[in-house]
Amino acid sequence: ANWIPDLFMKRVMEKGEWSLFSPNDVPDLHDLFGADFEKAYVAYEEKAARGEIKPYRKLAATDMWRKMLSMLFETGHPWITFKDACNVRSPQQHAGVVHSSNLCTEITLNTSDTETAVCNLGSVNLLNHIKRTDDGAKVLDHDKLQVTIKTAMRMLDNVIDINYYAVKKARDSNMRHRPVGLGIMGFQDALYELRIPYASNDAVEFADRSMEAVCYHAYWASTELARERGRYASYKGSLWDQGILPPDTLDLLAQERGGYVDVDRSSSLDWDALRQKIATDGMRNSNCVAIAPTATISNIIGVDASIEPCFGNLSVKSNLSGEFTVINSYLVKDLKRLGLWDDVMVMDLKHFDGSLRSIDRVPQEVKALYATAFEVEPLWLVEAAARRQKWIDQAQSLNIYMAGASGKKLDDTYKLAWLRGLKTTYYLRTTSATQAEKSTGRTGQLNAVSVHGNDASMSATAATAVADEPATDIKFCAIDDPGCEACQ
Repeated sequence: ANWIPDLFMKRVMEKGEWSLFSPNDVPDLHDLFGADFEKAYVAYEEKAARGEIKPYRKLAATDMWRKMLSMLFETGHPWITFKDACNVRSPQQHAGVVHSSNLCTEITLNTSDTETAVCNLGSVNLLNHIKRTDDGAKVLDHDKLQVTIKTAMRMLDNVIDINYYAVKKARDSNMRHRPVGLGIMGFQDALYELRIPYASNDAVEFADRSMEAVCYHAYWASTELARERGRYASYKGSLWDQGILPPDTLDLLAQERGGYVDVDRSSSLDWDALRQKIATDGMRNSNCVAIAPTATISNIIGVDASIEPCFGNLSVKSNLSGEFTVINSYLVKDLKRLGLWDDVMVMDLKHFDGSLRSIDRVPQEVKALYATAFEVEPLWLVEAAARRQKWIDQAQSLNIYMAGASGKKLDDTYKLAWLRGLKTTYYLRTTSATQAEKSTGRTGQLNAVSVHGNDASMSATAATAVADEPATDIKFCAIDDPGCEACQ
């Protein structure tokens, strides 16, 4: 990953220059962040301009930014992660520096010569916390969510004590800070239940309110555990100890950046009560919340991974156990209700890689609800993630899906991520330049489909069929599938 300081992003936004140094000449920058980093960095630039530091090179910050985005587009990484957002918003900044995230970019914990960061992860199935009210509406079940999270936080805190640590530095770190990372999965499934398209303001609002509830109850559970079991060893001097909660740290970030933080600050729960509770009882865990990819466990329980949009309404997942055909049961139910679920629809879904966009007989509202990952504009992914991030004390594994990527779209997306206060992003996933030809052993008349772009030479039928032969199963490449074990 690229570990990017805010000063660099400000130079990019302001069309300034960036200086390249040998790390040997600027060793203290490794442990500095925010305004302290900027002050030291500018001082080094002044020394270099006087000829006191060599080697040294200056270039346009936008040129380096384009190089980074070009590499990201070509390979999917190095990922874009923001050093100062991770550190300035860290509850543990008094105890050390966050030098990097973990592989999946959701864990942002201190590391040093004496401590190796360890985080114990768990995820709540958001789908199982949607309830129907007396008037028939579906809403988030706060009472059930609170019970689940209270149990989960106790379990994760237990893991710290009963776990096996192969490395002493890891055990020392875990026992001192006791960090855990409770996240969510099935976000897309919850949207299906609520009949909310991923690419919508309603989905962004649900991301905000649902993550606020998860974080609020997680922090409350940790302070309850502190009253029962005692505070974690390095609590004194932490942001928790100072009465500064994760949503409050957006103000700290804006102060350090001199602006450049633009995110909705609304809330719905009583954070003052939580702040008072923590002031009285402290915290059991230095960190409580992180959203992991959940590639395996979400497959096991049958929901979409983590906060991901649906990768495909009909797809194949592969791991060491074999290949598994995955079909969107919500879509099937809706198509059956509309009288559209038949062999013809199955063939069309195969032909269009699980997308409904080009199938004319599917209503537009159904297409919007079941839009797949590459049909959702990346700005919606960033906006929803920004609403979550304001509540989270660590970070989230945020894949960016981009169809028809251009330099401008890349530039706009990642600048928006920085302005919205995101700490990290994960893979950039783009569509392949070519697609495997799809064929079947059937002849006959299938759905009329729209003609778009490269499909101009395609006939109005998706395939041909023989009435007495079953459709041939078509296997899709799963290399770009975020749920694929090989991709993790």
